[in-house]
Amino acid sequence: MIRILTWNVWWRFGPWQARRQAIAATLENAGCDLIGLQEVWADADENLAEWLADRLGMHWTWAASDRPGRWHERLGDATADVGDAILSRWPIIDRATLRLPTAGGRDDGHQVLYALVNAPVHPVAFFTTHLNSAPHESAVRCAQVTALARFVAARQGHTVFPAVVTGDHNALPDSDEMRLLAGYRTAPAVPGQVLLDVWEYADPAAPAVTWDPINPYAGRTCEPPGRIDYIHVGPPGPGGLGHVRSVRRAGDRPVDGVWPSDHAAVLADLATQPGEE
Repeated sequence: MIRILTWNVWWRFGPWQARRQAIAATLENAGCDLIGLQEVWADADENLAEWLADRLGMHWTWAASDRPGRWHERLGDATADVGDAILSRWPIIDRATLRLPTAGGRDDGHQVLYALVNAPVHPVAFFTTHLNSAPHESAVRCAQVTALARFVAARQGHTVFPAVVTGDHNALPDSDEMRLLAGYRTAPAVPGQVLLDVWEYADPAAPAVTWDPINPYAGRTCEPPGRIDYIHVGPPGPGGLGHVRSVRRAGDRPVDGVWPSDHAAVLADLATQPGEE
């Protein structure tokens, strides 16, 4: 079994020093093997991804946005970068990034970060990303998921284990962009490519939204709840390799009175052996 998690960790907003302790405690409790993080901060002295990896005993890689201005403006502080990161239980043997298109929308320097992870059974092609956030930018996100899908297709052939795509997509499950990314409710962005939304394997009664007004950081925006954070996996390999065994939210409650982020995380367990139940 491989345990996967995706989480937007809300840069350095709010009580970030206390929040990072809550983030670390949540990840320690989750026991993940592969983690995709968005809105990761780094300054001249420290990188949150490196700090978490050291605490968790994991490998890591990260990529900074080349346009962090919106984060700096919101906080009134230009001393920290913002970017995406991957943490891995196993060595990272290849990495690459892709700058996402933004024509017709705001350019916040969003990208895809890829890592090929040398997992014990088979290498895993793992991706994490963060798409444009404005509600009216669906067309921009469609262009971004098209670029993402092509980037995945170019790299998923390195292993028989299904590609794993994580991220904060800022879009609801029935949106044009999420249907396009999945490729099984409309024509796929890459012919023949399917990426399964792991939440479709969840208990229908399980709490699903990752942007939840119960969280005071999300609630103060007065935005409606929604499931906007995702793990997608390719179709299972031989004998059901990589199929989804379970899925749930994580990071959806305070730790010692501190909410770790404004988003909840998504956690999924994938099979690593053919026929594994």
